Amino acid sequence: QVQLVESGGGLVQAGGSLRLSCAASGRTFSRYAMGWFRQAPGKEREFVAAISTSGSLAYYADSVKGRFTISGDNAKNTIYLQMNSLEPEDTAVYYCAASAYYYTGSDVNRYDDWGQGTQVTVSS
Repeated sequence: QVQLVESGGGLVQAGGSLRLSCAASGRTFSRYAMGWFRQAPGKEREFVAAISTSGSLAYYADSVKGRFTISGDNAKNTIYLQMNSLEPEDTAVYYCAASAYYYTGSDVNRYDDWGQGTQVTVSS
């Protein structure tokens, strides 16, 4: 099991940027594929981005492609989500997730450990 703690959320105007961080502790971080999900009020949790264990492969939801970038630093046991050109539709609680089986897809049930989430609010 790995413990995950997100940070970096906040209130930003449309067109602005935020960088989310997810710090991991517990089992060897570099053996996990990692993902970011988000959940808006009244909606299901949805996939945002994922990164492979090596950090060489990244995957994005169509809605964020070209605006968001996922990256990782194994030395710091941390992954990041750089969010640019934010839109009001990006408002949600953002969650970091870890997959012990190298899964980098969009199925929430395939991720083993989750953080508590960080709120991102984009005003118009």
